[in-house]
Amino acid sequence: VYTKTEEVLIKNNIPYDLQIISAHRNPNELDEYIKKCESLVYIAVAGLSAALPGVIASKTDKPVIGVPVSSKLGGLDALLSIVQMPPGVPVATVGIDRGENAALLAIRILNLIT
Repeated sequence: VYTKTEEVLIKNNIPYDLQIISAHRNPNELDEYIKKCESLVYIAVAGLSAALPGVIASKTDKPVIGVPVSSKLGGLDALLSIVQMPPGVPVATVGIDRGENAALLAIRILNLIT
């Protein structure tokens, strides 16, 4: 799914930093990455319980776009995990496996703030 995201970003000459960090397995590494990251927008691709977008949103004031990934439940589990954020933890969400839409949304956000 993230390759679709990359294709759109590359096509539009948008610099990006791809990191693969699990919110569940590597929480300390994720914390350190968020602290040093200079990104203006985060795109978090996640499946199953899909905690990654919410964890990132809880640790930054930058926009976060969640991309749910299909799995045995067709991605519905990931979609619901991403859209059901508690108050104060805003995460935008695109459709299941729609990494290209996440990239397009990120570009629109960047156009507003740069």
